[in-house]
Parts: sequence; structure tokens; C-alpha cells
Amino acid sequence: MRKTASRIFKIVSNKYMIALIAFVLMMLFFDDNNLFLQLDRKRQLNALLKSKAFYETAIANTQQTLDNLESSPASIEKFARENFLMKRDNEDIFIVDTLANKK
Repeated sequence: MRKTASRIFKIVSNKYMIALIAFVLMMLFFDDNNLFLQLDRKRQLNALLKSKAFYETAIANTQQTLDNLESSPASIEKFARENFLMKRDNEDIFIVDTLANKK
């Protein structure tokens, strides 16, 4: 037991090993690109990739809606009725507030 402890002490007290340990500690904790910053940047990258995927699907859906609006007059009428509350001359519009019903 004593032999292994003295052997480990010899290895750790070697000047090259001390320099290596100091270098590794400096790079892990004190450098401008330390371990914590790298982990934070990795988290930010994942969040940005998720938001990129969300916006790409939103753009695709909007493009599909635009294509539908450009191709058929019925979809233009439906869009105007739903979003701008437009109506024909012989119709009445009733607006039901769903938020008031939930409270």
C-alpha cells in the first residue's frame, strides 16, 4: 500500500505532470472558452435550432395559405370572413368571445 502511494506521489509531483494539470485546469475554468461557456453555447445552439425549425414550419404553412389564396376565390372569401369579419349584404355576424366563456 505504501509503495503505490509513493509511486502515485512521484508521478503527481513530476514537473511535467504539474504543468499538465495546471494547463488543463486553466483551460477548463479560466480560459475565455472555458467548459461552462462551451456548455452554455451548446444550449443556446440547441434553442436556436429549435426556433429555426419552428419558423421554417410557420413559413411553409404561410406559403401554403398564400398559394391557396392566390388560386381560389372561395378561399379568399373564407379568409376575409374569418379574419376581417366581412359579410355579404344579406347576412348578420355574431361574434362569440371564447375567452369570456372560460372565465
